[in-house]
Amino acid sequence: MKTRAIINLLAVVLLTAACSGGYSFTGASIPPGAKTISIATFPNYAATVNPQLSQKLTDELMQMFSSQTPLDVMSSEGGDLQLEGEITGYDTRAAALSSADEVSMNRLTVTIKVRFTNTVDPDASFEQSFSRYRDYAASRDFSSVESSLVSEIVTELCEDVFNKSVVNW
Repeated sequence: MKTRAIINLLAVVLLTAACSGGYSFTGASIPPGAKTISIATFPNYAATVNPQLSQKLTDELMQMFSSQTPLDVMSSEGGDLQLEGEITGYDTRAAALSSADEVSMNRLTVTIKVRFTNTVDPDASFEQSFSRYRDYAASRDFSSVESSLVSEIVTELCEDVFNKSVVNW
């Protein structure tokens, strides 16, 4: 019986050691050797500027990488993995017309451009734009729904960036 317990313990130790190099339960695949990620503040270059968007996006990215990976998150440059970019679009447009040819739905769209540099595995680096939107009733005042729309969009954009950066599905 002792032999079986020792074999089971050994199997658990080996399995744990084998997995510690680069996998987390969130699906993130961190390359062995990567210990840090630097996330620069995303400046807002959109024609229309939401003054809270830059900080909200940057903070949520930092929180996501901090809570879902073993990486140390840095706000300065020089991480083993590096995220930087800018907000390039923040637009509200008509999305749907009613039967009377009046605008019934509007759409808020946020677009960001991201540069991801992986110093451990340069082939995993990328530069890409991400865009997400939310529709809202045209009868609603934009200022009354803007905060909740932005929160939902930022969460989805951060998930897109996270998945593209460290989830290899």
